[in-house]
Parts: sequence; structure tokens; C-alpha cells
Amino acid sequence: MSGSVNLSTDYCGFPLINPFLLASAPPTANAEIIGRAFAAGWAGAVTKTLVMDASSIRNVQPRLASLSWPGKSRRVYALENVELVTDRLFEDWLKDINQLARDYPDRLVIASVMDDASHPDGWATLVKKCVDAGARMIEINMSCPHGMPERGMGQAIGQDADLAARVTEWCVKAASVPVIAKMTPNVTDVGRIAKRCVEAGAASISAINTVSTIMGVDLETFSPLPNIGGQSTQGGMSGRAIKPIALRAVAQTAKAVNVPVSGIGGIYTWEDAAEFLLLGAHNVQICTAVMVQGMGIIGDLTKGLAGYLDRKGLGSVRDLVGLALPKLVDHYSLARETKNAAIDLALCIQCGQCVVACRDGGFSAIRLEADKTPVVDGEKCDGCGLCAQVCPVWGCVQLEA
Repeated sequence: MSGSVNLSTDYCGFPLINPFLLASAPPTANAEIIGRAFAAGWAGAVTKTLVMDASSIRNVQPRLASLSWPGKSRRVYALENVELVTDRLFEDWLKDINQLARDYPDRLVIASVMDDASHPDGWATLVKKCVDAGARMIEINMSCPHGMPERGMGQAIGQDADLAARVTEWCVKAASVPVIAKMTPNVTDVGRIAKRCVEAGAASISAINTVSTIMGVDLETFSPLPNIGGQSTQGGMSGRAIKPIALRAVAQTAKAVNVPVSGIGGIYTWEDAAEFLLLGAHNVQICTAVMVQGMGIIGDLTKGLAGYLDRKGLGSVRDLVGLALPKLVDHYSLARETKNAAIDLALCIQCGQCVVACRDGGFSAIRLEADKTPVVDGEKCDGCGLCAQVCPVWGCVQLEA
């Protein structure tokens, strides 16, 4: 690495040492945890969501379920949670925010807040007190998909463009710092909701919150998961499985608004982060990867992203933002030239997976010779690319004109 790469950037006027923030979640449950993250090298953090009356918040046990890769070894690629907002007193949180602002003046402390759509005074109080305590920005949680919508909060607001804009306007009027509206993916067009929030004064959009999910059902007890005393409820899914949904939402948002976007959803590696930046995110927020792998991943994230920028000849994070957006077009603008599958026999392990997939899910364009060598029939091949996706060897199957 040449050493000329600069990972520092800014977010609504606040300088960041790198584009990596902790999302509002269990890893931001108090000042002690957030302080450890700042000491490890994270540029900022969004607090777990604050409410005026935390005495009404009581979590269930257990409150997590997961999806794992098939096989004996358990490798989690998605988590569902039904955890509610913080159950810590608002006054205690104000002390935490004040402490973090004093101890880490170069790190971004964002307060996540929530109330319902009938309480403008509640929103205003939350915002003003958090700002007075030292919060540099406010993130409006109008997107939590479980528990809180039943109280007229969270996703119950973010799924309604009028309500989302109204709450945003209340918060902006009460704030002397930038206000971020956090989007739910559980709508048809995230960009449309984001645009209304920006029109109402939001300085930034964060996208996305968790995806509304039922993770599974216990086949022995018939209880949906997580099994909470024999019952369950729909929850919010995070982790690797939601990255494609989050990328789509970030791209929709970046095309719809002219304010910074904070990308969230399934980010585990620097490569993931780079994809979000390329699709228009100005920074990224991370949660599940930290829950699974710990705060120390920040070292790999920053080193990897810096190396990538250096390899691409880009001097800063800002140079990467949105480079992929012009290549995201409507379907009828896509190229239509003919392509066929080509198999690199030097890499082929003769597993036959391409043959089976093409026979039963494609165009029966691949056959096996007597020695198990796969051969593509160019007359039958439709260039769909299924064989390339199911092949277990990277690069073995390519599509060629």
C-alpha cells in the first residue's frame, strides 16, 4: 500500500476518522461498550434507541433465532431478533452521551430516538435533551419491525410517508444538529419515503433497519422461532442474508435524495462496505458482524478498504461514493447480445452439477462425455448463467459472446 490513501471522511459536517460506525443495537447498549469501540478504532456509534419511558420496556428470553449454512459446523449468516428498544432510563442515557462526548470529542455520537406519531412534544423533548447532553446528531428510529409498531412506533411510522415526514419535521424543528431518518426495508420503495423525509428537513438518510421475518418453525413443537414459552412473533432479520436487500435500498435512496446516505445491512467485510459506498452510501453502520465476531473487526475493515482504494488508484473514501450508480439502469436499457457458457476444463472437477442444473432448470445445453467431461451445445445454450452460479469452482464457467 502506497500510504497515500486517506480513510477520513465527513458526515453532515462532522469529520470521521474512517467510514465505519456502529449501528443502533446491542453493541451500543451503554457508554462502556461504545467507549471500547471508539478505543478500538470505530469512527462513531448510534446509541441503542432511547424512549422517554423505559420502565415499560421488558424483553423476552430468548429473543434471537438464526439461519446457518447447511452442515455439521454452525456458521450463522442471519439473525432474527425480537429485542425491543433500550430498557435503560433516559436520564442514565443522557449521562452516557455526555460522558462519551467529553471523553471522545473526535468520535461521532448519534442518539437514536423513538416515540409515536401522536406525540410531537415527546419527540421534541427526546431530541432537545440528547442534543443538550452532547449528541452530535439525531437518528429517528421509524423503522423497527417488531414490538414497537404494536404501540404505534417504529415501522408503523416509517411505512407511511405522511407520518414519516411529519415526525421528521417535528425532530428537525427541535434539533440544532443534523437529523437522520432511518428507513425500513419493509416498503415497496424506500427511496419514496426517504425523499419525503428529506423534504421535511432530514439532513441524512440511514438505510436499512432489519427485515421483517419469521425465521422458522420447530418441527417437533410447532412453535415459530425463537421459541418463547411455546409461542413467538415476527422479528427483524439482520446479517449477511439481508445485504442484497440493503444494497437495493441504499441505491434507491441515493438516486432519490441529494443528502448523505448511511448504509446498513449485512456488512461483514471491507468488500461489503465497498459495495455500499459504490452504490451511494457515504459511510456504513455495522451491527451483526460485531455481535458475532467482536469489535476487533475494525482493524480488518480499515486495512482492507485502504488497500482496495490504493489498488484502484483512489485517494479517499469520497472518491468511491456512487461510482456504481450510473451503471444501475432500467431493465430495457440492458445489453441484449448473445452469450454462451464456456467451461474451463483445466479448472473443472467433473462434478456434473452444471449438467444437472441445466437439464432441470435451464435448456439441457450441457452434456457429459464418457470421461465425464462437460460439453456445451452452443445451439441450445441460452446464456442464462445458471451453470456459472451452481459451479463450485470460482471462474470455471464463464459467459462469452
